[in-house]
Amino acid sequence: MAPPMDKYDCKKAHKELYTPTTKAFVFVDVPELTYIAVDGHGNPNTSPEYADAVEALYAVAYTLKFTSKKTQGRDFVVAPLEGLWRASDMDAFVGGDKDDWAWTMMIAQPDWITGADIEQAHATAAGKKNLPALDLLRPVTFTEGRSVQILHIGAYDDEAPTLARLHDEFMPEHGLTFNGDHHEIYLSDARKTVPSKLRTILRQPVCSA
Repeated sequence: MAPPMDKYDCKKAHKELYTPTTKAFVFVDVPELTYIAVDGHGNPNTSPEYADAVEALYAVAYTLKFTSKKTQGRDFVVAPLEGLWRASDMDAFVGGDKDDWAWTMMIAQPDWITGADIEQAHATAAGKKNLPALDLLRPVTFTEGRSVQILHIGAYDDEAPTLARLHDEFMPEHGLTFNGDHHEIYLSDARKTVPSKLRTILRQPVCSA
């Protein structure tokens, strides 16, 4: 009998990026990572565009997982859903003006997954189901570098006070300014978790002001 296959898990491979506490903001240095991503705009609670993006991402992510296991003998845990959020005015995040938000939803990939693998998974997913956002899906590789993050437990709508502390207190006190999009990592499945127990990493890339 063949030995069990080791399953890659990005949350373990990059443990420091996925294990902040709720107690204090912490600094992390985020290395270059590759994601599959879909861009969009609007309120994630009400936008069909957002739901379509998430559906397409998971369809391709699981296709990549199963194909990698079958053809390369390399299995992996599908990484958490992540989101980059941006607005013309950063106060939109603190004030909860979600209609003004633009976003990039994404799922991190192991470093052995190639662009060709993603293209093939895209084609396979397209052949199985009508996915409106599938043609918007793209690979993206970037390095966030120095960032500040904290774990938020609770409803997404209750993040504003923590973000206000980050923007208005912690960053000014440490001589920092924004160096990239507001980044959220969803450690909980919102479909199966009550809002009060949702676990979300709030991350902000920073640089000296």
